[in-house]
Amino acid sequence: MTSPHNRIALVTGAGTGVGKAAALALLADGYRVVFAGRRPEPLAQAIAESGHADRALAVPTDVSDPAAVKALFDRIRATWGRLDLLFNNAGIGAPAVPLEDLSVEHWKKVVDINLTGMFLCIQQAFALMKSQAPRGGRIINNGSISAHAPRPNSIAYTSTKHAVTGLTKSASLDGRKYDIACGQIDIGNALTDMAYRMTQGVPQANGEIAVEAVMDVGIVANAIVHMASLPLDANVQFMTVMATKMPFVGRG
Repeated sequence: MTSPHNRIALVTGAGTGVGKAAALALLADGYRVVFAGRRPEPLAQAIAESGHADRALAVPTDVSDPAAVKALFDRIRATWGRLDLLFNNAGIGAPAVPLEDLSVEHWKKVVDINLTGMFLCIQQAFALMKSQAPRGGRIINNGSISAHAPRPNSIAYTSTKHAVTGLTKSASLDGRKYDIACGQIDIGNALTDMAYRMTQGVPQANGEIAVEAVMDVGIVANAIVHMASLPLDANVQFMTVMATKMPFVGRG
């Protein structure tokens, strides 16, 4: 374990999956880490598992709510006074139904969390990072392989993840003058509870059901720690981390 240092990280969607793995890896690397997520119980459980509760803070937050996101960043200011890293990870999917059957309510919920929620966190991070001393910080957005190519019946999730790439590029450009670096990690088939279904068989573009290769979610966490470790005059703009044999490159 790296010795504790003075850098502060915020991870959204930190109670489970990729967010939890990343938050725990950042704690192990010496960060003070804010665990944000909609449900308090998984946040508390993740912190209890970490062995570093003295450097962790749970803040239940609905990232689709502007007031809740502002309150989250106000809490960070009040507790630690600055923010060095935002891992903008919170996201949800919609039911895997034909697009003509997807309800407007499900569409809006995915957009509100995956896109608007990510924007709200970037906006608040900019406000804090540009005003703190030393100035600046890093933002890493969770894009997903779906930022490049869709799965069947995934129009809401895929659309928002394509839009995340636009957020990343715009924030990267607009952050230059404030010493804010913004990059994106696109993840394919990291084995989490949500991705377990890949090991049982999922629909393919040709209509077949096939088992897909997966990888250890810790690989993703380590990649995020690496991206975060760079000095602010260097940036991993886009990184794709995927199970080598998953059906993405080529035609299946």
